[in-house]
Amino acid sequence: MMERIALFIDGANLHFSAKALGFEIDFKRLLAEFSVRGQLVRAFFYTTISDSPDFVGLRSLIDWLDYNGFMVKTKPAKEYDDGEGRRRVKRSMGVELAIDAMEIADRMDHAYLFSGDGDFLRVTQALQRAGVRVTVVASARTKPPLVAAELRRQADNFLELGDFRRAIERHPTHELRVRARDL
Repeated sequence: MMERIALFIDGANLHFSAKALGFEIDFKRLLAEFSVRGQLVRAFFYTTISDSPDFVGLRSLIDWLDYNGFMVKTKPAKEYDDGEGRRRVKRSMGVELAIDAMEIADRMDHAYLFSGDGDFLRVTQALQRAGVRVTVVASARTKPPLVAAELRRQADNFLELGDFRRAIERHPTHELRVRARDL
């Protein structure tokens, strides 16, 4: 019997991990790479959004993901003052991810968590108590490592994101290659 799997992608964490490793994610290729590991029950993608011009590219990615097999979960980014006069942005989607994971725990055998955030330790433990195997996909090769040691130890498996680079890397479009040749 094929294992029932679900992907839980912390969008910001995955983006920063891939960036630290020197590449961008091709989500179509990522979905294909992990779909062969079992019967894909659901692929979730979590991110915060803002009206800032920095988020324009993210909006087109969100639309693409929504039309191509991902269950996209968003919420507005919250800006706050850090107490020293600096503006900061809160980008956490941890509660949403944890609730979704627990809601479908009885319909999956294996959860792939694309995040190294130690805040996911408790949901990892809860899923394991429910009989779900948890694999963390993050990077320990970055400086500093972008996976919490306690999360990595708790997970049933750990997959180094950098090991998947060739399989999931976003390649420049033909248009970009043509423009680069023209320079």
